[in-house]
Amino acid sequence: MNRTITNIFSSSPYPTAIQTSLEALATIARFDSSGRFVAAGRNDGLAVIWDLDTKGPVRWLEGHVKGITSVDWSKNSRYVLTSSKDWNVIIWDLASETDPPRRQATIRFDVVVLSASFHPKNSKIILVVLNSYEAFLVDLRKEYKGRYELCEYQEDEEWRVGVTTARFDPSGRHIFAGTTQGHILVFNTRTKTIVARHKVAGLGAGVTFRGFEFTPSGRRLATNSSDRVLRQLSLPLYPTPTTDDYIESELEPSLRFHDPISKVSWHAMCYSPDGQWLAGGAADDASHKIYIWELAREGLLANTLDGGRELLTYVHWHPSKPVIASVTNQGNIFIWHTPTTERWGAFAGGFTEVDENVDYEEREDEFDIEDEAEIARRKMLEEEDHVDIETEIVGEAVNGNADHAKMNSDQDEDALWALEEPEDDDKEWRLKVLTEDDEY
Repeated sequence: MNRTITNIFSSSPYPTAIQTSLEALATIARFDSSGRFVAAGRNDGLAVIWDLDTKGPVRWLEGHVKGITSVDWSKNSRYVLTSSKDWNVIIWDLASETDPPRRQATIRFDVVVLSASFHPKNSKIILVVLNSYEAFLVDLRKEYKGRYELCEYQEDEEWRVGVTTARFDPSGRHIFAGTTQGHILVFNTRTKTIVARHKVAGLGAGVTFRGFEFTPSGRRLATNSSDRVLRQLSLPLYPTPTTDDYIESELEPSLRFHDPISKVSWHAMCYSPDGQWLAGGAADDASHKIYIWELAREGLLANTLDGGRELLTYVHWHPSKPVIASVTNQGNIFIWHTPTTERWGAFAGGFTEVDENVDYEEREDEFDIEDEAEIARRKMLEEEDHVDIETEIVGEAVNGNADHAKMNSDQDEDALWALEEPEDDDKEWRLKVLTEDDEY
């Protein structure tokens, strides 16, 4: 209900202006699942949690000795993951009342860590991509504890391919890995085996992937590649692996996004919460630019946001509102929003707001009470209206949503595997806000 009331005043489904700027010295920043807090990673190895209500820092995650390369939140925001150029991945428990917070786990590698992310359903499962073009699934649960390298097998021999980026899909059942050869490998998270290998139509030789982003439903994937083009791909349904065979197919992009004039490359991209808009952070060497495309209108460019001369390094969309956080090369975090003028008349149907008082002539029957018998008769007619539920269900099946809902069910083997040994990141947990004046 609150979300419906808030959207009454929204004049735009995407942000158009900077609301505030946080002097965070950040290189990367991501919203948590509530949208109230932002985790910012810095070049000096410090990560800071910012509260957007107070516009101030509330946690200081001091544990790395080199620059932060990625940050991620667990599903209910209790745990924060940071990866660094110091070869370490640290999981922080924000439930601890000390500062810096208690370390839940520290995972060390032998090379620089490019990125790390939580499994969508369990924060004890981590996906890591290394600077050596390797990808690992790290399982911290007692029964499955270990590090599992994601490799492609061919002719009974291990054939290593260079992985440049990797992401869980929103369900957590699959891992999508982009390779140095321009292919997308799809692994089953539970079995760590490859279930599909895709070539993207129109992707030239030598083009590599720089990043992946999924719509909330998981039906579409956006790719950022070295040829300076963002592509949207519609994904098929992947069956549970039962044999060593895997699907090998070519995916035709449904939409392509690029700047035809300046031919800029892209630092980052993100979908809106409803999956209807795509924002691309341009690697422009002259200004801070965010391109926003409307997917419902065949990827039409809706707007270009200009944040001034501080160049853009990262961009992330709020999980539920038309708000974007973008990071500048000076370390500032811009919070973009939609300026609105409150129209309180929207709450009262049939009324219109006016700028000045006007004389109003009352009709003779305007406030007459309607006959109660007529009201009762109309209500009975409305109750007798037939609701065709079957048509609604068939319509969903035609659109493919029924199959996708079945795939996202929490009752299949892959989902139950991820939920084994549950974590402490429950929905009732709330972050205690600390300030610099608090004694720890």
